[in-house]
Amino acid sequence: MAIEKHINFFQLEKACKEKGCPLCTIIIDRAHRYIDNLLFEHITNRGFRALYRAAGGFCSFHSKNLVSYRDGLAVAILARDILEDRIKGFERRQPWRPKGRCPVCVQRDMIEQEYLDFISNAGGNSVEEQELRSFFISSDGLCAPHYSGMLFTPKGAKRNVPVWLKNFQEHKFNELKKRLDQFIELSAYGRQKEFAELSEKDQLVWKEAASCLSENME
Repeated sequence: MAIEKHINFFQLEKACKEKGCPLCTIIIDRAHRYIDNLLFEHITNRGFRALYRAAGGFCSFHSKNLVSYRDGLAVAILARDILEDRIKGFERRQPWRPKGRCPVCVQRDMIEQEYLDFISNAGGNSVEEQELRSFFISSDGLCAPHYSGMLFTPKGAKRNVPVWLKNFQEHKFNELKKRLDQFIELSAYGRQKEFAELSEKDQLVWKEAASCLSENME
């Protein structure tokens, strides 16, 4: 199925111009906007408040980010609900066990699958698909966790991955491994001069590898 130039196309194009995994970039941006809109528009929504309370609020990661938002009243209202449940647990000497998932984490998962499906459909030769391939292969490519998500659906089924994407990603990973091998070899005692001749990028390849192997959440 040919892709269309809607918001996903343009957000992906923009993210591919940034450093690092473009899908990480999109998810971080969308998650921040989700929280911002949530605090502004849905704080009085009883349905959301109930879901939020059942989940025990946001996860630790997304809870710590609440201090960066300017709507103190919304944060206070949400915190009050969770604190009340915590206090009841303390008084009853019962462990506190949320019954749901962090709403932002749920949203992140939805965004991730939305874009993985979108990219996986770019296997044809329409003008739009050729444009997408062009800007995507100029990017840093997907991190290893997101490429794994591209290969398999959340239920473990194999996803159809365009040949161009498979070749691009796996070439990137193999080249990164070669550079790590070189970094490790030249880090040995007595090879300081050879190590110093490496480019700055290759001297810091360990940072690149650490970023590649973990999904960026910040």
